[in-house]
Amino acid sequence: MSKKYCYLFTEGNATMRELLGGKGANLAEMTHIGLPVPQGFTISTEACTQYYEDGRMINDGIMAEIMEYVEKMEQINGKKFGDLQNPLLVSVRSGARASMPGMMDTILNLGLNDEVVAAMIKGNPDPKFERFVYDSYRRFIQMFSDVVMEVGKKYFEQLIDEMKAKKGVTYDVELTAADLKELAEQFKAEYKKQIGKDFPSDPKEQLYEAIRAVFRSWDNPRANVYRRDNDIPYSWGTAVNVMPMVFGNLNDNSGTGVAFTRDPATGEKKLMGEFLTNAQGEDVVAGVRTPMPIAQMEEKFPEAFAQFKQVCLNLEDHYRDMQDMEFTVENGKLYMLQTRNGKRTAQAALKIACDLVDEGMIDEKKAVAMIDPRNLDTLLHPQFDTAALKKAQAIGKGLGASPGAACGKIVFSAEDAESWAARGEKVVLVRLETSPEDITGMKVSQGILTVRGGMTSHAAVVARGMGTCCVSGCGEIAMDEENKQFTLAGKTFHEGDFLSIDGSTGNIYDGVIPTVDATISGYFGRIMAWADKYRTMKVRTNADTPHDARKARELGAEGIGLCRTEHMFFEADRIAAFREMICADTKEEREAALEKILPYQQNDFEGIYEALEGCPVTIRFLDPPLHEFVPTEDADIELLAKAQGKSVETIKSIISGLHEFNPMMGHRGCRLTVTYPEIAVMQTKAVIRAAIKVQNAHPQWNMVPEIMIPLVGDAKEFKFVKKIVVETADAEIAAAGSDLKYEVGTMMEIPRACLVADEVAKEADFFCFGTNDLTQMTFGFSRDDAGKFLNAYYDTKIFENDPFARLDQNGVGKLMNMAISLGKPVNSKLHIGICGEHGGDPTSVEFCHQIGLDYVSCSPFRVPIARLAAAQAAIKEG
Repeated sequence: MSKKYCYLFTEGNATMRELLGGKGANLAEMTHIGLPVPQGFTISTEACTQYYEDGRMINDGIMAEIMEYVEKMEQINGKKFGDLQNPLLVSVRSGARASMPGMMDTILNLGLNDEVVAAMIKGNPDPKFERFVYDSYRRFIQMFSDVVMEVGKKYFEQLIDEMKAKKGVTYDVELTAADLKELAEQFKAEYKKQIGKDFPSDPKEQLYEAIRAVFRSWDNPRANVYRRDNDIPYSWGTAVNVMPMVFGNLNDNSGTGVAFTRDPATGEKKLMGEFLTNAQGEDVVAGVRTPMPIAQMEEKFPEAFAQFKQVCLNLEDHYRDMQDMEFTVENGKLYMLQTRNGKRTAQAALKIACDLVDEGMIDEKKAVAMIDPRNLDTLLHPQFDTAALKKAQAIGKGLGASPGAACGKIVFSAEDAESWAARGEKVVLVRLETSPEDITGMKVSQGILTVRGGMTSHAAVVARGMGTCCVSGCGEIAMDEENKQFTLAGKTFHEGDFLSIDGSTGNIYDGVIPTVDATISGYFGRIMAWADKYRTMKVRTNADTPHDARKARELGAEGIGLCRTEHMFFEADRIAAFREMICADTKEEREAALEKILPYQQNDFEGIYEALEGCPVTIRFLDPPLHEFVPTEDADIELLAKAQGKSVETIKSIISGLHEFNPMMGHRGCRLTVTYPEIAVMQTKAVIRAAIKVQNAHPQWNMVPEIMIPLVGDAKEFKFVKKIVVETADAEIAAAGSDLKYEVGTMMEIPRACLVADEVAKEADFFCFGTNDLTQMTFGFSRDDAGKFLNAYYDTKIFENDPFARLDQNGVGKLMNMAISLGKPVNSKLHIGICGEHGGDPTSVEFCHQIGLDYVSCSPFRVPIARLAAAQAAIKEG
């Protein structure tokens, strides 16, 4: 039997989402449970896929099946397309399997033409009915022109405004039948002017074009962006629902509405919604007229309202979740046009989930599974005041790299950020791109805005770690750092001007938008406790300071998966000594310089161990290339020359000697230790001394520091560095008379390490996937530059999302899987985690669960997201 592409509503049910899309499956389900649904049919998502495979055409076979189902629909409803006695008018609506509100297209009143309009009016002499027919006709011409033929809405809105002005009225409903008839003629003339041919009068041609338009809208720019943001694959396609029209604009005894069974903003259990009399569905959603609250519907349509309230109870009881519904009342009779699980704020999601458990509707696992982990972000960061945000107009957009809202005065350097903040000013740091030495300025800023860089650029990673709002990669900004100004949207902004940025959406606003602090409710704690009960994977954090570590512990982190030691070297009191080490001529001079840093480094580790209270801490040894630490300003170079007793020229020549053509693949990570073993010696002493000291102070804690060697590509390389670490550590432990245990493992971030993981595993106590660098080296992309061309990759469907934000499971994931399957058989004690930015991305966390990682590690504010995602992965596997 050939493939079936069409299904009557009586042939489907809620389990067929993949084939019928969310809307189609729910219309079938509502039909199944006996609710009043106008009876039509759904064209499957497979027909959409076929449409794209056939070069954006609906093939003859599918079109023939559609027409067969049109006939079935005509028989069920006792009306016919184009019939002058009893014409059938339909709506054509999109419906993907995941809800994408407002992203795709709808056409109403399809099937009207001059003959049908004339016949309908002739059959009903009521002047109000004549008005209704012309109102429906002008709406159809306008929608068909806009959605199907892509003639802009504005031409038609202009004609409506001119007509209202001519007649001296304010609202569309005040226009008479004659006015609307005239408008319909004007609309058809406008259509011909724009398209160059007459408006199609054959209902079957109208239907063919409308279905094509819905399929085409799956690939429109706003749908593509929404899919990328919400993890919806392009390959899913959309279904199309064709159903008979019911008319909310028939007369004053008709209307249309949208309602939620609970408040989508707060989660409160009460019917929420809006209703408009004598209107069609798009009037409510488009905000053309101000609707009345749903409660007032009771006065207008008492019987329909009583029935609707019962439908709401039935639907929530049936779906066991808050429902978002669209409905129409035609001549006092209720029709249900859609139901779906309603979109809601993070606060509402937590309350609704807990309430449903308390009401006995769902169990804890279902409550954990129904919350979108990405939404938790908004609970943990300040947000813009909603009312103020509605009135504001964005002047630019970058990537929402670190959530939250920030408002402050513009500064252009980390030093200025520090000095302005010191005198009590709130600042937003605007940079071309940030570098590690900007860290102190980033810390005191309300938010960070960069012109370059993607979701895993330095600014984005550090800002997420600190919980600071960040918008990165806003290429529209024309930057003039020298004169402390930039131009955006035709306006020049100077130092000290106010700017507001939204790190969740990437929007940038001129001036001040007030912010409100995040509030975490008791519902959050309940959901998280349930998540912890069901997840099997541990969640650690990436933290470099005791402050970050404490914050992560508050948010539920069970250890540190990545403590980067290089950030500690940028503090003013140690950078000088580190620069002396870099410029030293002999091993002795280097050791003397490192000796100055040792107490600072030890102190840093003690603070972090204290904050973690005996939980595991993985410390990564020095990773960046040395050129990142050397001075760039002449004054700093002179100071260094004086301290070293060398000439400025000598220092400058050392600095230029450190320059590398490709520093990301240059002299960094374990390669530094191979060249300068004394760096690893100093760092090992600091790690072990700090651990012994904290263990002695807290005998009840079980301190087992984990030393992580970065950028290993060869087992011999790891063995060389490990030998230095072990000799130094064992000597320290013996000297202290301690029995401290420690582990030495490696960061798996070079593809070759994954390919020879069996050799590395013989020596390593643990693997930790550094997926930022592993992604970079597997793709051969520089993560700081990829933003310049990735958009072209999304547009051409080469990529569906940013591989630095969402783990590439096919390529990078295969390397990870290979490393695990090679490493575990060789070393049964090997524990394995991930500490790239992917550790906080829900889809990537699920993949980590599937391949058997012991833990994921992410920035502090993403810890709750990872805890929830890990629980959902375990429940799903179930």
